[in-house]
Amino acid sequence: MGNLVIFPIIIPIIVGMIMVIFRKNIRLHRVLSLVAVISVFIISLVLMHRIKIEGIQVLQLGGWEAPFGVSMVADMLAVILVMVTSIVTFCCLIYAFKTIGEKRELFYFYPLFLFLITGVNGSFLTGDIFNLFVCFEVMLVSSYVLISLGGMKIQLRESIKYILVNLISSFLFLVAVAYLYAMTGTLNMAHLSVRIAEVGQDGVMTTVAILFLIVFSLKAGLFLFFWLPGSYSAPPTAIAAIFAALLTKVGIYSIMRVFTLVFYHEPEVTHLLIGILAAITMLLGAFGAVAYWDVKKIITYNVVVGVGFILAGVASLTAEGITGSIYYLIHDMIVKALIFLLGGTIIYFTGTSHLKEFSGIMRLQPKFGWMFFIAALSLSGIPPLSGFLGKIFITEGTFASGYFWLGGIGLLSSLMVLYSIMKIFMVGFWGYTDVPEESETKSLKGMLLPMGILTALTIALGVGAEGISEYVDLAVETIMNPNIYIEAVLGGAFVE
Repeated sequence: MGNLVIFPIIIPIIVGMIMVIFRKNIRLHRVLSLVAVISVFIISLVLMHRIKIEGIQVLQLGGWEAPFGVSMVADMLAVILVMVTSIVTFCCLIYAFKTIGEKRELFYFYPLFLFLITGVNGSFLTGDIFNLFVCFEVMLVSSYVLISLGGMKIQLRESIKYILVNLISSFLFLVAVAYLYAMTGTLNMAHLSVRIAEVGQDGVMTTVAILFLIVFSLKAGLFLFFWLPGSYSAPPTAIAAIFAALLTKVGIYSIMRVFTLVFYHEPEVTHLLIGILAAITMLLGAFGAVAYWDVKKIITYNVVVGVGFILAGVASLTAEGITGSIYYLIHDMIVKALIFLLGGTIIYFTGTSHLKEFSGIMRLQPKFGWMFFIAALSLSGIPPLSGFLGKIFITEGTFASGYFWLGGIGLLSSLMVLYSIMKIFMVGFWGYTDVPEESETKSLKGMLLPMGILTALTIALGVGAEGISEYVDLAVETIMNPNIYIEAVLGGAFVE
């Protein structure tokens, strides 16, 4: 069953290459992309079941045993994220069928979409820090094309900024990897954990850890998020939604994995720094969301707030904080995709993104309006929706670790998020109907279904959180006890 670990990576890349051959058959592209995503979803469910029964699933590529070969590692956290990625991708694809346009479809939209998912899944499943870099690049190269696909002026302007930032972070990533290999002689994450535990995380090693934190922070939009609001508001809605749901989450996952498995020996330096960056990110993101009257800007700044909140739980390095981060990470992937699809649909329906130029959408599109209301409450962490449980655990974790200031900032930013997102609802959906005449005849057919699925999920994850609690608990256990991961990858000989 270990061979299943590679399937979430090879299925989308093989299907994407097949689609490149049949460039003009858009119907085939649509069918194959859905088949690929559904297949990965089913495989992730099977892997979750196997991990629950047998423990972490490991595949040593080429038959070379770790740490000499390349390890693909499916622990519960990685597979949960692969599963949620499949759900979000499925919904964004269905939305794209209606909205992306034939021109973009002919220019390899669906293959690029699957190549991006290949990089995302690979980042979650790799057990080697150099392969993490490779998977980052697969994901980023696809995103470079997707962000500029269509050639609109704003896309080209923002894509330059996006590419430059990621080129710098990729260069720094290589530098950090080179220093780490020179100091430890290995890049296998489980073996790195053993080596650093043996030699100690001295000042030089902590400096390398901080360099990795800078790299992952650039990828995640933690503190260094100046590139994010413009880059995520430039592409078409389906692309922006997948970016918001997945790209920053790969950076968050990398911080979570590396700073709980490899660099966890000096938390008073590394994790305090993560906490400070998380606090600044939450505050700046919340101020940005509150300050603007533009729908795109409000929802993109809310992406930034979510990044800070998730990493506040990681900074605490407590079981409660990590539990909250995982719950909130699952929630954030779903609700960010939902809120971006909703925001893009508002702009499609009204013809503008400025809040003061329309109102009363609720009377024309009540289903759409209630979806936005539920998404707004969920994003703000209002019970019993999916954001509530994660926020409770993260706040509890920050308090347990003595970071009362961090928990307080998280609660303050939540209130500001609620204000910013309800501003869209109260101004744009409520009140008398004031939209362009042509909007009254516009149909949202084909667009409501994917948003409805995500809305139902955010309700189900809140009301039925106990359904995934045992899986989250297993993920937390692995993160809090690195020896579980090390033994699965390297065997008992390496475990103290």
